Amino acid sequence: MDMLTLNNGVQIPPIGFGVFQSSAEETAQAVQTALEVGYRHIDTAARYGNERQVGEGIRASGIDRSEIVVETKIWVSDYGYEDTLHAFEKATRKLGVDQIDVLILHQPAPMYFDRTVQAYRALEKLLADGSVRAIGVSNFLPHHLADLLAQTDVVPALNQIELHPYFSQPDVRAADAEHGILDQAWSPIGGITFYPGWGGGQTSVMEDATIGAIAEAHDRSPAQVMLRWQLQHGRSAIPKSTNPGRIAENFAVFDFALSDDEVAAIDALDTGVRSGPDQDGTDSSRFEVVIPED
Repeated sequence: MDMLTLNNGVQIPPIGFGVFQSSAEETAQAVQTALEVGYRHIDTAARYGNERQVGEGIRASGIDRSEIVVETKIWVSDYGYEDTLHAFEKATRKLGVDQIDVLILHQPAPMYFDRTVQAYRALEKLLADGSVRAIGVSNFLPHHLADLLAQTDVVPALNQIELHPYFSQPDVRAADAEHGILDQAWSPIGGITFYPGWGGGQTSVMEDATIGAIAEAHDRSPAQVMLRWQLQHGRSAIPKSTNPGRIAENFAVFDFALSDDEVAAIDALDTGVRSGPDQDGTDSSRFEVVIPED
């Protein structure tokens, strides 16, 4: 497994383990299982409500903390310089760690962008202090990124975005590449196209005929093909599952390769249609959720 090198020299595994929509009751065991399978990168967020259980799973695995990349996200209700510094303290307390490897802003929140900038400046301080090893953003579109870069000093190490065969965001990837920012894919196997609660009407990437044919040719699952596609594009990918079999399956992607024609065929599936929330939407109600202290 070749590591990915961030723009500040920090290395992370190309496949991480995500816990979005994993209940608190399931998270600790899922994280432990993932680490036992071989994952060494765990991605969570304050908004997920399971940072504490991520920490429990890490400790239960018996894997040395130094071997694991821990990534989490600051929620919008904790944006602002002092509030974000306090959010870091909340996160480390819940995770049970002294240092966070990758700390990122969860949303651009353009209606509160002054607070977003102050939050990022707090991340810069945490980076300078050695409290975090790398900082970044999530769900930033090119104009959000340009506005942030104009007002801050440290170029984000990564941008975690919705990125799967049906929505590959070439404009965002181009902006990231221009600044040496790693693309990190949430919903890398198109999970958002079949998870409940996203408005319905989506077409599942898992059932795509092109991906199915490629999977059959390699005797692999559609999920493995999509993760291999992400890897061959040099991205970080964060699949999630609480099913032990699928956790292992999603990690077993380092012993085969797609042809150039197969990669191009998957590239051609992009619809340009977002399944997740509109990052320039004006409804701020979801940002008002208060992140508890413990």
